[in-house]
Amino acid sequence: MSHTDGDRTGQKSKGVFSTLMADGSWLFLKGEYKKAIESFTAALTLKPDEKSCYVGRSKCYLKMGQPENALRDAEASLKQDKTFFEGLYQKAEALYYMGEFEFALVFYHRGQKLRPQIQEFRLGIQKAQEAIENSVGSPSSVKLEIKGDLSFLQKDVERAQPITAIQQLTAENKQQTQKTPKNKKTTKQLLGEFYSDKIYLENLLKDDDLVKGKTKGGERLQDVIQSCLTYLDTCTELLVQEKPISVRQRDQKTEQQRGRKSRSSAASDPARFLMKSLDDIDAELTSGNAEGSLKKAQEVMKMVQRWSEKDVPDKKEVLGSLHSCIGNALMDLGEMDKALDHHEKDLELAKQCNHSEAKSRALDNIGRVYAHTGKFTQAIEFWEKKIPLLRGGLEKTWLFHEIGWCYLELHRYEEARDSGLRSLAAADDICDEKWQMNANVLVAQSQMKLGHYEFCVDSFERALSYAALQEDDSATEAIRKALGEAKQHLSQ
Repeated sequence: MSHTDGDRTGQKSKGVFSTLMADGSWLFLKGEYKKAIESFTAALTLKPDEKSCYVGRSKCYLKMGQPENALRDAEASLKQDKTFFEGLYQKAEALYYMGEFEFALVFYHRGQKLRPQIQEFRLGIQKAQEAIENSVGSPSSVKLEIKGDLSFLQKDVERAQPITAIQQLTAENKQQTQKTPKNKKTTKQLLGEFYSDKIYLENLLKDDDLVKGKTKGGERLQDVIQSCLTYLDTCTELLVQEKPISVRQRDQKTEQQRGRKSRSSAASDPARFLMKSLDDIDAELTSGNAEGSLKKAQEVMKMVQRWSEKDVPDKKEVLGSLHSCIGNALMDLGEMDKALDHHEKDLELAKQCNHSEAKSRALDNIGRVYAHTGKFTQAIEFWEKKIPLLRGGLEKTWLFHEIGWCYLELHRYEEARDSGLRSLAAADDICDEKWQMNANVLVAQSQMKLGHYEFCVDSFERALSYAALQEDDSATEAIRKALGEAKQHLSQ
């Protein structure tokens, strides 16, 4: 077979796969779950590793009351990419419907950490917590709150059966003897963001009614909780061995001494200090504390500026990251001019280092500042410079959508439509229903302005189907109204 024939065969297979995926999604929407499973199964014969196909079939199994099969497909979608958020959500959902509420909670938390903007993970956390409390009765000793991230429970251990993973974790940790510090303040400093998880688990252990319960697999909740606490104690002990508690306690007698300790720690291990600092800065911003994030970033910036290239070989890259953090915090605080200045400095440093990822980050942020302030032409200019640096499908569909939206605001409707089509193609490649909906809406809006009402109606109808798949009521209502308006133009 010639090279040309091979290309044609590949294109044909790709076309058949896309058709089978689209059929499966449409059949799911219509409630014909068995037929949808057949379509997704046929698609998997063409692309056995297509994770979105596994997610689609998993959703069907859940609707049919087969959570075990849904779990199997969800785990298959995560086989090559443990951070695939749709797979994590499906795994959490399957575990929830199997009655494994504790493990469902773990994966809802993991998904929320990866995609905090997705409401489904937050709702999943709420319903899993309610199910845990309802399954064993009301807590008898404490009022519990979930404030921490429990994703660490599965950080290093992934197995087909969650119960097995926790059992292995328990077996490994029982072989060790822990000596955790008695000082709560020290423990909090050592564990950082996981300290709230430790408090939450300790409160669970105090609840006599809850610890008597068992998981669906037959394991006692008391054993599961204790194994997780043992894991945290091990982590604490390892950190204690790295720096004795007595040294920390001595250095923490006064605020001045704590400041000296921080600087000493930074000087002795700059890389570790910077990594921890950048994580803290990002965590503050993610939690909504823009002022705290800004203050921390400015403090670290002053410290790094005093260091030599010998202390920090990649000093320019670090400074660029800090400028980016400061710029993002200033954006959240509404200080757009100052934010732009820092993002431009980030871009200049990225060019000096020839660092493509940092350059892409800076171009992205500069474009966002301009778009936010209504300077759409400038936003497009910088975002288009980012296009050659794009890496993943999600980044592509987002960027082309934003560029198209700017063109729409500028009344440049043909360019808006073309960008919308590029966004849609990228969304189709990764089978992201949310962005397929967004891109179809952008295309429809552009076609409406161009007077192409037939194409407009078609795009709105596709967007409506994706909104229904996501059970997004507000989006469904908005699209339905726009569709009605487009149909009125079509009938005239």
